[in-house]
Amino acid sequence: MINLGRYKLFAHSQQQYSARAIALVQRSLVIDMLSVFTLNFPDQTKWNLNPESFTQAEFQAFLDSGINVFHPAVGSGGPNAYENAVNFFGGWNAFIAGSDTRLMRIDSVDDFARVKASGKIAVILGLQNAEHFRRPTDVDFFHGLGQRVSQLTYNSRNLIGNGATERRDEGISDFGAAIIERMNTVGMAIDVSHCGDRTTLDAFELSKRPVLITHSNARVLTNGHPRNKADEAILAVKKSGGVMGITGVRMFVRDREPTTVEHALDHFDHVSKLIGPEHLGVGSDISLSGYDSMPPALNQQLRNSYKGSYGFREKIDIEGLDHPKRMYDLTEGLIRRKYSDANIEGILGGNFRRVLSEIWTT
Repeated sequence: MINLGRYKLFAHSQQQYSARAIALVQRSLVIDMLSVFTLNFPDQTKWNLNPESFTQAEFQAFLDSGINVFHPAVGSGGPNAYENAVNFFGGWNAFIAGSDTRLMRIDSVDDFARVKASGKIAVILGLQNAEHFRRPTDVDFFHGLGQRVSQLTYNSRNLIGNGATERRDEGISDFGAAIIERMNTVGMAIDVSHCGDRTTLDAFELSKRPVLITHSNARVLTNGHPRNKADEAILAVKKSGGVMGITGVRMFVRDREPTTVEHALDHFDHVSKLIGPEHLGVGSDISLSGYDSMPPALNQQLRNSYKGSYGFREKIDIEGLDHPKRMYDLTEGLIRRKYSDANIEGILGGNFRRVLSEIWTT
């Protein structure tokens, strides 16, 4: 008998992982800085309204994923942004409170130390826009509702700045500068994942605390995709002391086929060589099962809500990173790329934990 040091981690799956990969995931505090609980949106509404409808089998899938902390922020905005945000955080707070034996909300740096021993799945509340901040004091209000992260913009323009798919980007407004100052004061993390180039760089210049890119990739590897970040922005991450999370969304990884796990790993390598692995993390930008498993009508509705510059293809996910155990596959990839154990633990969550601890300490 030959022992190759590889194991089937789950009885119902034939996928095998190395002992090293399994150990790394199991001992790390794994943080996915952009992963919604479900892309079948009626399910999330059901859980919010009736937490008991969140079944043990559904909870077990989250436990088995190896991800300990989820940041399930969604895109938002429009004329009812404030009311929609109140409802969003109210729904999540009801879901967490009604599932208190399974879920916990991350409110402070001390909460990170309790997650793994609790046996619960932890949630960092945030939104992928800041349009619900009508005035600086609204930052305090939503912080009180549990919000700990906010993108400054989604893909479009708001009163703060400009999104990645806007025709022009004049950068951060005076109002936006006031919002950034208030976020710094209360200890709410600033995220520029969907911001345009000038708005992104302005945020790094204006913020007195580290700025995050929770889920984006390197533009230079994707033929100029507007949702990805130029090297200038990636270098600003290091200067601010921030962290950049890499996503496995297909069109953000490569602009043509084939698009594989190896091409996703190229983005980790590019950012690591540019600013160091201590500024790298994971922001998958998918649910546990990915976009391609969505009900067809919802999938088409999602595609129709974005500009053509997003460049959707037949598939949105990447095979190997499109399933609940994707963190194990990612860890195997990082091992193949010769990252050290310490660096992998940082990428899996340690780096985001470190920077959030700095941002949230007021």
